[in-house]
Amino acid sequence: MAKAKAGDGEEESAEGEAAFAKRKLPLKLIMIAAVTVPVLGGAGAAGYLLLGGSHETKAAVAQARPPTFVDVPEVLVNLASTGAERTQYLKVKVVLELPDAALQPQVQSSMPRVMDAFQTYLRELRPTDLDGSAGLYRLKEELTRRVNVAISPNHINAVLFKEIVVQ
Repeated sequence: MAKAKAGDGEEESAEGEAAFAKRKLPLKLIMIAAVTVPVLGGAGAAGYLLLGGSHETKAAVAQARPPTFVDVPEVLVNLASTGAERTQYLKVKVVLELPDAALQPQVQSSMPRVMDAFQTYLRELRPTDLDGSAGLYRLKEELTRRVNVAISPNHINAVLFKEIVVQ
């Protein structure tokens, strides 16, 4: 009988190990699934938003209108200088970038005001104010600001240089 009991114990322990092994496999599977499902779900959501959700941005881009450009008459001014230096001149050709073509008639009707703003500002510049790209950037920003004041309540996007000559 001892053998039978020992055999029964071996059978029970073998069944217990088999049951534990069976439980262990699904536990590993559950842990892998618990990690994999959110990762794949997040990747799918990101893919949808980046690729599938772009219909709204395409519609917004399609509605955007290309800018309109308006030529400004050439401006030639003498730069401010001390009496000892020879007189230097600045010749500027610019284009105004408008956000909408509907603004073009309103900007054209305000062109005398724009030209006055350009003339009064450019005559105050010294040759050193135009040195380097930083000087031209400041000039562009100031001209844009002055044009926006002159044509208010409308506004332009930028002043673009076609030609700048300091002589």
